[in-house]
Amino acid sequence: MTPPRKLHIKSYGCQMNVYDAQRMVDTLGAEGFVETAEAGDADLVILNTCHIREKASEKVYSELGRLRVAKEEAARQGRAMQIAVAGCVAQAEGAEIVTRAPTVDVVVGPQSYHHLPELLARAGRGEPAIETEFPAEDKFGFLARPSREAIRARGVSAFVTVQEGCDKFCTFCVVPYTRGSEMSRPVARILDEVTRLTENGVREITLIGQNVNAYHGEAPDGSTWTLGRLLYGIAEIPGVARIRYSTSHPNDVDDSLIAAHRDLASVMPFVHLPVQSGSDRILGLMNRKHGASDYRKVVDRFRAARPDIAFSSDFIVGFPGETEEDFRATLALIAQIGYAAAYSFKYSPRPGTPAADMQEMVSATEMDERLERLQSLIDSQQAAFNKAAIGTVVDVLFERAARKPGQLVGRTAYLQPAHVMAPDNIIGQVLPVRIDSLERYSLLGELVATAAPVAGAATPLVSIGG
Repeated sequence: MTPPRKLHIKSYGCQMNVYDAQRMVDTLGAEGFVETAEAGDADLVILNTCHIREKASEKVYSELGRLRVAKEEAARQGRAMQIAVAGCVAQAEGAEIVTRAPTVDVVVGPQSYHHLPELLARAGRGEPAIETEFPAEDKFGFLARPSREAIRARGVSAFVTVQEGCDKFCTFCVVPYTRGSEMSRPVARILDEVTRLTENGVREITLIGQNVNAYHGEAPDGSTWTLGRLLYGIAEIPGVARIRYSTSHPNDVDDSLIAAHRDLASVMPFVHLPVQSGSDRILGLMNRKHGASDYRKVVDRFRAARPDIAFSSDFIVGFPGETEEDFRATLALIAQIGYAAAYSFKYSPRPGTPAADMQEMVSATEMDERLERLQSLIDSQQAAFNKAAIGTVVDVLFERAARKPGQLVGRTAYLQPAHVMAPDNIIGQVLPVRIDSLERYSLLGELVATAAPVAGAATPLVSIGG
């Protein structure tokens, strides 16, 4: 009997890359591969790359240098190792990767990884194996479904891609060039995937897309469903306890999405809504197509429908031309909104984007100083938000054992980690927890005795996304 081949995937960046990596594992599992945690033991190593962060390409080439050594060592042991570069760096750089790193066997963009078995076979024959075109067919229709064992091993929370690509063309962003134009998966395929996940123990579904609330998928009756309508459909699937979605654009928040937050208890009251800047002038240079007041109005609409809702966001400091006045407008917006969490970054140019050609660069010293000020404000808001949970009872979805013996970790509706001493047979349930204290970013508490399971813990829900 031929032993299974070993596969190691290292993913960088966004949630969608996590999902893509899992689907690659599923697809290659049908080809006889099993996962290994050690790259040096693998017959195939895939770097699933991200092109968003600073020096993304350099990090990939640095890793490829280490893998070249591992590949040479495998050859000395009489074992063939293949190396593939997938994801957005692969899409952006294509054949240049093989030129700079000849040890690479396969280069495959994020829309083509369903062709991995064919590309690996081509590379095994010594033929070029580079695919970075945007194929006409929908890759999701060609991917192997995850096995029941794989679903259960991945835990009680799962990502489901519903939308890919972006048509917004923010001047700082490479996504339209690496992921292509907006594409929405058909409703039936999404519902089928969610059903299979929940039948195998998944309780929390996070719908993901580069611009997820631009979703406009075809329903079985030929109509078009928005993200809001899709949330209603998913909420009707037995076993779905929680629904989230990410990442959203303020301009695509429509009435159906607001209504879903108002009507559906399973849609979590926590929305990641990037704004990037509080300055209208900078937002214009970014081509965001909205102003700070437009963003505030969107937040107000959410809060009117769901008063307990909280927000996270993304901010870029030091965008070309940003003045102190512009930066203070960002701080003012943060103070007005009040965030539960946020991600902040110093601007770094992405090759091929319009912003990369802008001349009025902010100095590195000013960027550092502004980032520190912004992050300090965000940290104070997050600390206050977490501290407000002390003394309250919150619902927690228990996910796994914690490091401390006898302790479990789960997450609140706002994605706060909560640690509780409890038996592991409650993993996968949503149960009330009294929060007693705070340790860094984690909540510590005790289970509250209940006469019956919390609705949605492991029971069917009907018409109850985040």
